[in-house]
Amino acid sequence: MIRTLICSSILFGVVALIPANAGAKEPTAAENEGNHMERKGNAEEKGANADKARATNLEKKGKAMKAEGKESNDKSEEATGDHLQKKGKAKLKAADARADAGEGMEKAGNEVEKTGVTEKKAEAKASGR
Repeated sequence: MIRTLICSSILFGVVALIPANAGAKEPTAAENEGNHMERKGNAEEKGANADKARATNLEKKGKAMKAEGKESNDKSEEATGDHLQKKGKAKLKAADARADAGEGMEKAGNEVEKTGVTEKKAEAKASGR
């Protein structure tokens, strides 16, 4: 009895899933390209956010070293702290630019994907008449 239930439930599950994929059409080249650009933009943005975090930590470390150097009148430590602080600011600025580029890539991918969907709808409408 249990075997029959298991077999019938598996068979029913397979049969239930077949019609879901039967009507699906292949995505157009524009949709594929749009999805690719969007994924690439997301990855770029994620990487830039990680770089921002590292740059912020570097800047904080530089500030702390600079303050410690001023307290102890250690000019080399103060200079090193100042250098790290400037380096952190520069890296943060570069990471911001990279994040903006990734966001732009993501938006462009969305636009290309919309174009592909529009093309697909136009083809379906033309073949349907």
